[in-house]
Amino acid sequence: MTGDARPSGPVPARRVVPGWSGLRRRLGYPDRWRALRRRLPDRRRWRDHLITVGWLVTVWSLLWGEFSVGNLLSGVLAAVVILVFLPLPRVTFGGRLRPLALAEFVGRFVVELVVASVQVGWVALRPGRPRNAIIAIRLRVRTDLNLALTAEVLSLVPGTLIVEADRETGTLYVHVLDVRGAEDLARSRERILGLEARLVRAVGSGTELRLLSSSSGNAEPGGPP
Repeated sequence: MTGDARPSGPVPARRVVPGWSGLRRRLGYPDRWRALRRRLPDRRRWRDHLITVGWLVTVWSLLWGEFSVGNLLSGVLAAVVILVFLPLPRVTFGGRLRPLALAEFVGRFVVELVVASVQVGWVALRPGRPRNAIIAIRLRVRTDLNLALTAEVLSLVPGTLIVEADRETGTLYVHVLDVRGAEDLARSRERILGLEARLVRAVGSGTELRLLSSSSGNAEPGGPP
C-alpha cells in the first residue's frame, strides 16, 4: 500500500511572514520615504558643495599667506556664508578625466609659460612701444565650466589677460601683447582655441568632444558657428 495519510478537517491558516516588499509597504515606502528624499539634496549636489567649499577655503588661505587652523576655520565660515547668502550659479562636472590628454595639456602649458615669459621679457627690453590688441574668441564648448577654466588658464600665461567674458555667447575678450599684424592676431586665435581643445580633451565629456570635432571654431562673435 502506497501514499501518505493526511489528516482530515480544515487546514490551519499559515502565518505569512512579510518580506522586504511587505515591510516597505507597511513603513509607507515609497510614498513617505520618497517624499523625504525629495527634500534632501542629492549626492551630486553635496559633492559640488564640498568641492566649492574646498576651493574657497584654499583661496582664502592663499590670500592670508599661510595654512593654519584659524585660517581653515574662518575659510570654512566664509565659504558657508557665500554659499548661503551669495549662491553662485551651479556648475556641474559631467566630464571624464583622461590621464594622457591631461599630461599633454600640462606639458604644452608649461612650454607656453616658458615661451611667453621669454617673449614678454624681450618686449620689455627692446626699444619702442609694443602694439597691443583685444581679440574676441568664441569658444566651441559654451559651458560655464569650460568658459571659466579656459579663462583661468589663459590668465596664467604672461602677455594675455581676460578683459571680459560673455556667458551667453561663450565669448572671451582677450588682451594680447605685441601684435604687429593680422598674422599675429590669427596666431593668437589659433593658440587660444588650441588651448581650449586640449582642455576639453583632458577633462571634457563625450558630448563636448563631439562638439569640438564638429565645430569649425569660428573666433568672431556674430559669425557662423
